Amino acid sequence: MAKVKRKKVKRHITKAVAYIKATFNNTTVTITDL
Repeated sequence: MAKVKRKKVKRHITKAVAYIKATFNNTTVTITDL
């Protein structure tokens, strides 16, 4: 079996907005970069 090399890309996000919506059942976190 051949090993598949994947490039790891690290993105440096300078500005990001995190939207957190907490409800009784679950909590959703959405992070968007500008």
